[in-house]
Amino acid sequence: MTKVAVIGATGNVGARLVAELASRGHAVTAISRHPGAASPQVAPAAGDVRDPAALSRLLAGHDAVVSALRFADTDPAALIGIVRGSGVRRYLVVGGAGSLEVAPGRRLIDQPDFPAAYKAEALKGAAFLDALRQVDDLDWTFLSPSALIEPGERTGRFRLGGDALLVGEGGSRISYEDYAVALVDEIERPAHLRRRFTVGY
Repeated sequence: MTKVAVIGATGNVGARLVAELASRGHAVTAISRHPGAASPQVAPAAGDVRDPAALSRLLAGHDAVVSALRFADTDPAALIGIVRGSGVRRYLVVGGAGSLEVAPGRRLIDQPDFPAAYKAEALKGAAFLDALRQVDDLDWTFLSPSALIEPGERTGRFRLGGDALLVGEGGSRISYEDYAVALVDEIERPAHLRRRFTVGY
């Protein structure tokens, strides 16, 4: 059993991560500004990146920390500093798809048809990844979803990739549920330390 803290535990991805971790028998501290209900495997906790000292104390003693926060609401240096201050080395980040490449050297976010409504968040996500790539004292992993991530089935059947956008018969997509499977797989069997990877059908 691994003890995992999930920051942003009540969001679309965070809630699925908490459920997937709990279903596999891990002990989860589900951190959010407005904590949800407890269960045998899940301990809800109030935490906020705007109180870094308190959040670092809350993270201390865990085997891994997962950040499932909107990039627009976070500062990479501050969040990385919070994890460093906790003493936890394993840090996983719920990433975005915008920084994935559609061709060598050509990012999805830079394509003319990239939706304007998502551009600010995607740019912040790319900046977060750039910041992580300068970090050598944490065992970090950044998992980018496919271009479309939405509610769906937990199939456990998907492909993994590196920095290139994955495109299948139905386009570039992944469910929240299978994204959570891929991230928990990485917690259990680390294969992408200090690297970004992606998941898609």
